[in-house]
Order: sequence, then C-alpha cells, then structure tokens
Amino acid sequence: MLQQGLKGVIAAETAISFIDGQKGHLVYRGKEAKDIALNYTFEEAAYFLWYGRIPSNDEKNSLEGKLKQYRTLPQNVEKIIDLLPTDMELMSVLRTAISSMGDSSYKWKPTIDEAIQLTAVIPTIIAYWKRKKSGLTPVAPNENYGHVENYLYMLTGKQPLEVHVKTLETYMILTLEHGMNASTFSARVTISTESDIISAISAAIGTMKGPLHGGAPSDVTKMLNDIGEKDNTEKWLRAKLDNGERLMGFGHRVYKTKDPRALALKEKALEVGQDDQWLSLALHVEETAIRLLEEYKPGRNLYTNVEFFAAAVMRSINMEDDLFTPTFTASRIVGWTAHVLEQADRNVLFRPESQYIGQLPFLK
Repeated sequence: MLQQGLKGVIAAETAISFIDGQKGHLVYRGKEAKDIALNYTFEEAAYFLWYGRIPSNDEKNSLEGKLKQYRTLPQNVEKIIDLLPTDMELMSVLRTAISSMGDSSYKWKPTIDEAIQLTAVIPTIIAYWKRKKSGLTPVAPNENYGHVENYLYMLTGKQPLEVHVKTLETYMILTLEHGMNASTFSARVTISTESDIISAISAAIGTMKGPLHGGAPSDVTKMLNDIGEKDNTEKWLRAKLDNGERLMGFGHRVYKTKDPRALALKEKALEVGQDDQWLSLALHVEETAIRLLEEYKPGRNLYTNVEFFAAAVMRSINMEDDLFTPTFTASRIVGWTAHVLEQADRNVLFRPESQYIGQLPFLK
C-alpha cells in the first residue's frame, strides 16, 4: 500500500529511542529522556546514547577530555569558513564546514571517536561564524568549561550564568534524539551505502535546514514579546482565541498528550525561572493558555510542546532566532551519529520502490 512520505512505515530496528505519542513517553535506551535530562550532564547523556550505558566517572572524564581535545577548528576548515559569503545562512555554513572535514581519514565503517569529533566541533563552527558575521572576534574554546557552558562562552566571550547553562543543557539533552525523523533517516540512508560519517552528517544537516523539520521558534518568541508583561497575558490570549487564531507552541503532531520534553523543560524552568524574568513570563503564559484552551476548545487536550519552551530558553539566554536550528543541530548530532553507528553495525542498503504514475508507451 502506498504511504506518501513513508508515514507509518517501519524502515529499521533500533535500540536508541522510543516514542509513545499517545501516552507521552520519549525513551532513550530504556530510560525516560526526561529523567536523563534532569539528572545527567550533556556529556553523560551523549555517552549513554553512543555506548548504551551511563558512564563511570573515569569514562565520563575520558569523554570530556576528548570533546575538549576536538573543539578547536581544524585550520583548513577555518580557512574555508573565512571564504564564505557573509550573507550565507548559518545552517549552510555548518553543512559546508562539516563537509570540508571529509578527508581520507574518514572511511567506512564509522567510529564513536568520529562521532565525538563532530559533536565537539559543531558548537565551535556555529560560534565562530556567528561572531564573525556580527563583526566580532571569534572566541577560542575554554578548556575549563563543559560542553554546553563552553558553547555559550564562545558565543558571548563571557562566563555564562549558571541558570542559562543549566536550562540550555536540559534543552540540548531533550533534543539529542527523536526516533526516525527526516534528518536521522537521511543520515541512515547515506551511511547505508557504506559512505563515510561526514557524508551522512552533511546530509542530515541539509535535511535539518528545511523549515518543515528544523524550524524556528520565531512565532513563539513574537507571541511572548507581544504579551510583554504577565498582566497582559489573559487579555492578549483571549483576543487571539476570540479571532479563531492558533496559539503558537501548543499542540504537537506526534504527542497527543503532554510533550515529555516540554514537561522536563518546564521543570527546569520552574527550578531556575525565578531568576529570569523571561522564563517567569513564559511559565505564566503557559499556565494561562492551557486554562483558556480548555475553555475555548474543551476535550482537545492541547498542551505546551517543546518549541514553546525552546523559544523561552533561547530568548532567556539572549540567543537570536538564527541560532535556534544550529543549536538544535548541535544537540541532535549525538542522535544522528548514534543512528549512523547502529546502521553500520547491521547494515542493509535502503532501496524503497516508487509507484509510477506517468504514461507508458506500450499501452498507447
């Protein structure tokens, strides 16, 4: 039976993640992603997806050391980035820079060490280009900082606030992996040809770049900006609902109940949000919106999705909209590489069929 876009078609077996959209579960290798995000660091979560176990202290220290070792941009990659047009999109810069890393050392089969290299260098590429485009001097990685803290440091040149590091780290862990989405499928298809990991990740970045996948939280950010103050919230939301307009950041195509990623981000925002005016506003808007949605659309079960809190997190740490999809990429690289490694271990070439709907000369 034809399934446009392969919707509902099972194309591979995986032990990496499981999504139950009806009951609101996102599972990483047998553990709730929410629990991983709230109790472990980015490095520990990445290790867990790659190796299938929570690291010991020695294993964690070893991974942290490798990530720090690979943060610095290779000289040839830096030169290529410097030659790119200044009006080039950040995702296109990222795709080009990663592709330029594909020297003869990257071969079939992919390795975890290659996955670590790519995970380490992507935040550096993002920060390097963002500062260069803004007319600022790029900031070198700081070996004293963890993965997420260093990313914020390279963007700003200042020691990040702990509240910002904790919130962004929670977000990045929750977006490490999300099943056979378009970019993950793209990476698995590419590596299934026995190509190299650079080609697979370049394909995934190109797929993530599309607005139907990577997207941007600009609509949510605009909504929160327009509301501005807690006292304006109910009046503003009621005006939208009275006009039959959609409230951005509520409802999800996969999750028919509460989005588990949004729940975890909310928990972290509640923990640290009293120190941040923007997060505090977002929490108030969410509470008011859910109450009003139940009033206006009873029984629809419209809850906050991860994009709502992603917008709140990005805005609270002063990230501009053009950094959203690249930052999403800086986390999802872990899931992509985990899938690339899994595909390579039990490889079968992806070769689906298509249904021809054109004319046939021998039937005229």
